Amino acid sequence: MGGQACVFYGAAEFSRDLDLLILADSVNLDRLHAALHDLRATSIAVPELAPEYLEKGHAVHFRCRRPDVDGLRIDLMSNFRAGAPFEQLWERRMTIEVDREPVDLLALEDLVQAKKTQRDKDWPMIARLLDRSYLEREQSPSRELVEFWLRELRSPEYLVELAESHAEAARQMSAIRPAVAAALSNDSGSVAAALAAEEAEERRKDREYWQPLKRELEQLRRQRREPMV
Repeated sequence: MGGQACVFYGAAEFSRDLDLLILADSVNLDRLHAALHDLRATSIAVPELAPEYLEKGHAVHFRCRRPDVDGLRIDLMSNFRAGAPFEQLWERRMTIEVDREPVDLLALEDLVQAKKTQRDKDWPMIARLLDRSYLEREQSPSRELVEFWLRELRSPEYLVELAESHAEAARQMSAIRPAVAAALSNDSGSVAAALAAEEAEERRKDREYWQPLKRELEQLRRQRREPMV
């Protein structure tokens, strides 16, 4: 669900970490504990690997010490902001084959949502993911794909081009996305301003989402530091 997924989608991002979205039920967590044991992975931060923390949206962090993966960091999550339930994410996942092994990735629409954070590096990555999807389009893309681009594209020139070629769908989308309304007017400057406002709002929502989680993490850190009596 992170940088490695972006690499597989063709929007290269150098990453030393492996970010995984997991189903936090008891059977799956037992499998996960066994895998972490095999990797000689140790916890490197709070919180601990427990379903109650995963379900709240926390990330759980490990460092692998098995020689062939020594130093690899693994970050685990079960939920992310505005993400669909795991079952829906799994149903629409993208599966590719690497060295004859299946690798399951978040669907592009879900990966884009997962990347809408307050981190500066995520927004250029979102743009690259969407640009690649748009530039590799088929001659007659599906209505669902056109709607996805209208809803998510972040390059003013491509959004203007798309609005011109799919004017009716763009008019419908313009009611809920100001950037599309500006694209229908062929006003790249206004499109760029609307996109900047979108990004600022998503960053605000992400900060707000993480505030209570950060408070809980700080409380857990204090508890860890307190001496046993």
